[in-house]
Amino acid sequence: MSSFENLRIVDNFYQTSLFFPMPTVIISTLCEDGTTTLGPYSLVQPYYVAGKDYYAMLLCCRNSSNTAQNILRNGKCAISFITDEPKTFKETVKLSWPGDKPEDKMPNCHFRLEKSMIEEENPEDKRPQVLTDAVQVIECTWMCELDGADKDLAGQLNGYEGPYRDFNGITSKYGAHFILRVDKILMKKKYRDAIVNGVRAKDFPRLPVDYGYRDSRYFWYHRRLRMRSELLQMRKGSLESVRYAADRADDKIKFTDEALMTILGVPRVFLSLVLKGSIDWAKENNVELITEEHMKIINDKRAKEKNGK
Repeated sequence: MSSFENLRIVDNFYQTSLFFPMPTVIISTLCEDGTTTLGPYSLVQPYYVAGKDYYAMLLCCRNSSNTAQNILRNGKCAISFITDEPKTFKETVKLSWPGDKPEDKMPNCHFRLEKSMIEEENPEDKRPQVLTDAVQVIECTWMCELDGADKDLAGQLNGYEGPYRDFNGITSKYGAHFILRVDKILMKKKYRDAIVNGVRAKDFPRLPVDYGYRDSRYFWYHRRLRMRSELLQMRKGSLESVRYAADRADDKIKFTDEALMTILGVPRVFLSLVLKGSIDWAKENNVELITEEHMKIINDKRAKEKNGK
């Protein structure tokens, strides 16, 4: 006999039929007059994370929202991650009422805004402003060519008629999904330094976790208490197993034992990717035997690319 009870699945099941933890972010978009409007969202997550020419986020929202209509119109947005102070969350909830027009809600908005870094670097690339007090910001462009979504146009505020897209653009009468290319990640120095130099428990930002509209009166969220860490299980492959993979990765480029010792801790599923990256570096630098010293250079290069230096 099951230890669980069945719960009916209804619209907005992630809010009404589950306790589902989500981020709380503020998405800024450009209105027709060039001003910035803000909207809070939780249905946003990483989408393309590796193996493509670009990285992407996924946003799910009402297709009649200011956010959706502006993305359909100009394809630009910024995702700002707020902190979990009660006054910040209260300000966020003020922006969340469906149907409010930008000209009605933005004059009463107390969030500080500043110019997009992308627009600062290229004034011709008009972008929405970002939250000054955000921990981090992702500046994005909608990949409208995917799934034929470039044919979806702004202007329908009472629902869209089909046919609908499978995964990008207008996906239902009242819904939309947007695959958003990550153009730039902005981060306050304190948190960037933590990622670059090694994160400690005290370095994590205070980001809120919300559970959606759980009832007719309240928007529930959770403040961060204390970060806990759990030691990863390190599983090292044997030199023989890594040598087996390395010898078959390329017919010309080879590795010394000392070089392979530096990657024994790489999980098996990522080993071929690491070997390929090392071989590509060797070919670019006319190296036929990769040594431990070469692996240090390769690892330093990876670290600098990761940190955007």
